[in-house]
Amino acid sequence: MARGVPGGYRVWDTKGRRWWGDHYELCPDDLLVELNGAKDPAKITALLKRHRARKR
Repeated sequence: MARGVPGGYRVWDTKGRRWWGDHYELCPDDLLVELNGAKDPAKITALLKRHRARKR
């Protein structure tokens, strides 16, 4: 699940009950749709890698 935090968005792992992944200043819409929808781990990982690469 994606949650808004001060300065952007973070990914909340409901099973592990902790933050997971990077802090995003901009809202990556495709990632948020996947996190709050189908939750396919392979697709989420690919989207995270793509957005992480964009930040660099």
